[in-house]
Amino acid sequence: MNPRIAVVSGGIGGLGTAICLSLARHGRRVIAADLDRDPQRVAGFAEATQDHDIRFAPLDVTDPEACAGFVQGIEEEHGAIDVLVNAAGITRDTRLRNMARTQWDEVMSVNLDGVFNLCRPAVDGMIRRSFGRIVNISSVNGQTGQSGQTNYAAAKAGMHGFTMALAREVARHGVTVNSVSPGYCETAMVMALNEDARRKIVDGVPAGRLGKPEEIARAVEFLAADDAGFITGANLPVNGGLFMSF
Repeated sequence: MNPRIAVVSGGIGGLGTAICLSLARHGRRVIAADLDRDPQRVAGFAEATQDHDIRFAPLDVTDPEACAGFVQGIEEEHGAIDVLVNAAGITRDTRLRNMARTQWDEVMSVNLDGVFNLCRPAVDGMIRRSFGRIVNISSVNGQTGQSGQTNYAAAKAGMHGFTMALAREVARHGVTVNSVSPGYCETAMVMALNEDARRKIVDGVPAGRLGKPEEIARAVEFLAADDAGFITGANLPVNGGLFMSF
C-alpha cells in the first residue's frame, strides 16, 4: 500500500518542522510547503529532515493560483493529498490605533486566506476518494484575544469558524476538518522574547512551562490518523491550561 500523502503549509517553521517529522514517522510521505526566500532556512530544514520521507516545495499560500497549481502538481507527481495541515502563519503585532492597513491585510492574507487557498483545490480530491484529514493550526489567542493582536486573533478565530463550516460540508464524504490551538511554545518567535517577558508568560500557564513543538505535532498526528474519522469540527487546545473551556 502506498503511503498517504501529507502536505504541511508553513512546513519549515518551528511548529511546521515538528509536524512534518511526526507525520513522516507515522508513515506519511510529507511535502513541506513554504517560502523559499531564505536559502539558509531551507537548507536547515533539509538537514533536520534528511532521514525521513519529507520533501520541500516552494509555495506562497497568499497566491490562490499558485496554490491550485501546487495541489495539481503534487497529485500528478506523488498522488492524491490525503492530509492537509495549514500551519502557515505570521504576526504583525501592534495596537489597533497604530495598526496600518497593510499589517491587517498581511496577517489575514497568510493566516486565513491561505487556508482557503489550499483547502479549496485539495478538498475535491478528498471527497472523490471518500477520505481526507484537514487540520488547521489556530492559536490560544484566537480564543482569548491578545492585546496588540487584533489582526492575528481575528484571523485565528476565523480559522476555526472556517473549520466548523467546512467540517459540516464534507463529513458525509469521509473527510474530517479540525483545528489545533497551541499556547505559547518553544518556537523561535517566543524564545526571541527577553527573559522577563518569557517568565511572565510562563507564570500565567498552569502547567508552569512553555509547550514543545513536538506536543503540538502529537495533537496534529492524532487528528490526522486514519482511525480519527469520528472527530470533526473540533478544536483541540494544547496550551498547558492557559485557557480552559468546554
